[in-house]
Amino acid sequence: MGKQAETFLSSYNRIEKELKRQLGNPSSMGFSEMVRRLSKKRDNLVGAHENDLLQLAQLRNAIVHDQIADDFVIAEPNPWAVERILTIEKALTDPEKVLPRFAKKVTGFEQTLPLLELMKSVAAKRYSQFPIYDRGVFQGLVTLRTIGLFFAEASLNGPIELTDQTVQELLTMTQKRANFEFVAGDVTVTEVEKMFHTEKLLEAILITKDGNPDGNLLGIIRPRDIYNQKEEE
Repeated sequence: MGKQAETFLSSYNRIEKELKRQLGNPSSMGFSEMVRRLSKKRDNLVGAHENDLLQLAQLRNAIVHDQIADDFVIAEPNPWAVERILTIEKALTDPEKVLPRFAKKVTGFEQTLPLLELMKSVAAKRYSQFPIYDRGVFQGLVTLRTIGLFFAEASLNGPIELTDQTVQELLTMTQKRANFEFVAGDVTVTEVEKMFHTEKLLEAILITKDGNPDGNLLGIIRPRDIYNQKEEE
């Protein structure tokens, strides 16, 4: 048996062991059936790899059952199959977390900040998300969309005057729709992807150590952070 086949089978066996663990170590259940059952569970990582796993299971069966000698197999896996099964194994047994991948310095803003100062930050630093606090207590997330809605509504009443207005004025717009979620640093990237898929109004996911909204911000994830990287990959 070639080295690629050995690597492939070793990885397959480790994946099979992980599937059994997740299902409570069933005594008699085939690999493909375990994949199908776990794929139906929400927030399970197997679903994203279901089709590949089922195809790789067929390749494994061909290697094991069609082997005609100890040193010769009819279905020797190609480099793609070996790399793919190793990638899936890592995704299932050691899934990537949001930290450190999305770690970044995030600036918070006090709700008493003059609205004009916030506009200066938009122009100078190109910020698009603004976590708002009241003396360390999280109040809401203002985005460029929030700002656009605010000015659109305000313009209906005539010229817009920013003097003496604070960021707190913008929070009235965010109360109409939940546009954010908090997660802990050990949440998987796959879980975050699913959140963006299922929560259509979600504009950003904020990261703190334990998911506490009032904790120190350790990162922020926007939909484009997920999908731009996926396209590059």
